[in-house]
Amino acid sequence: MIDMSQFFTVLAAGYFVLLFFVFIFILRGPTVFDRLNGLGTIGQAVIILLVFAGFLSGRVEMFVDIAITYSIIGFAGTVVIAKYLFKSKNKPHRNAFNNKDTTSEIREDLDK
Repeated sequence: MIDMSQFFTVLAAGYFVLLFFVFIFILRGPTVFDRLNGLGTIGQAVIILLVFAGFLSGRVEMFVDIAITYSIIGFAGTVVIAKYLFKSKNKPHRNAFNNKDTTSEIREDLDK
């Protein structure tokens, strides 16, 4: 019979392999927003791996506290980056779907 620690070790190793593909997506993502989503995915993966590490070390409570703190910091960082990207006053950002500079141009197209 397979031991639970062996099972979680194999599961964590498989998770690292999947994270490799997410890392490639971050490097080659078509837009900044896709890369930001990839970073969020890696942040969630780190949280899961922290819980796996807590189970393997026998101190689940400590690692769950670290994972919760990491998730709060990761969420706050994502909000700050997204706010910076959307509220930049120096240059307009292109819409990821139709390459329009501003929402007013999109509205003009919808009114036609």
